[in-house]
Amino acid sequence: MPDKENSKINPPERRAAVRISCETPLTFKVCKDETIDKIMQGYTQNISKDGVRCIIAEKVPIGCIVWLKLDRDALTLCEELERKAVILQHGILGKVVWIESAGEPNYEVGLQFLTREERNPA
Repeated sequence: MPDKENSKINPPERRAAVRISCETPLTFKVCKDETIDKIMQGYTQNISKDGVRCIIAEKVPIGCIVWLKLDRDALTLCEELERKAVILQHGILGKVVWIESAGEPNYEVGLQFLTREERNPA
């Protein structure tokens, strides 16, 4: 019988893509239909071809599109992992797919990279 305490600490792996440890500073904006209205800061935790996991100091809604300004090395890694990702002004677009509290005032956020096909649907 599985140990409930241990399963909370080390949940089973559910990702389809391998994660690469990448802890670097980032800047991001919450993108709304009318305007990009906020500049915030946080840190990446890991990056895969599908997206990025990061820590930020503001709760953002699931489903919103954010722009992440990454350092050059992290941005290059993202481009190499997902060739169809939308790269704009030294940053990358991502959709918030999950968010969890990481201790006041921080939030752990999962972002799925927005691809060119998603940005410009046929």
